[in-house]
Amino acid sequence: MEYKLFDEYITLQALLKELSIIHSGGAIKGFLANNVVLFNGEEEKRRGKKLRYGDVITIPSEELEITIVVPTQSEIEKHKKEVAERARVYAIVKKMNKDNKKKQKKHQTKESNKTKRKPVRFPGI
Repeated sequence: MEYKLFDEYITLQALLKELSIIHSGGAIKGFLANNVVLFNGEEEKRRGKKLRYGDVITIPSEELEITIVVPTQSEIEKHKKEVAERARVYAIVKKMNKDNKKKQKKHQTKESNKTKRKPVRFPGI
């Protein structure tokens, strides 16, 4: 299997999580304790090991070999567009949440100016 790396490096933990070999970042310690993971032919136990172009990760128990490769120029452009779009959407959602929070605060202050109801009290309690 080939993994196209769009950044300078990826950690072993992030790679295994992105490929759905592990379900969460916390599962890596148990995975490395119970499975042999080979980095360029040598056993690797560090979850933060930086993987770069040309590195080969082998997991014999899964019969899996992952080679880190350089993406093509068109794939890099596509990836940059996707990242930019995610950032644009994130900014819009953040602004909307901020505006909604302001509206809620204004609404709450208007209600607090009105007469407040006292909680119902039951006799003998």
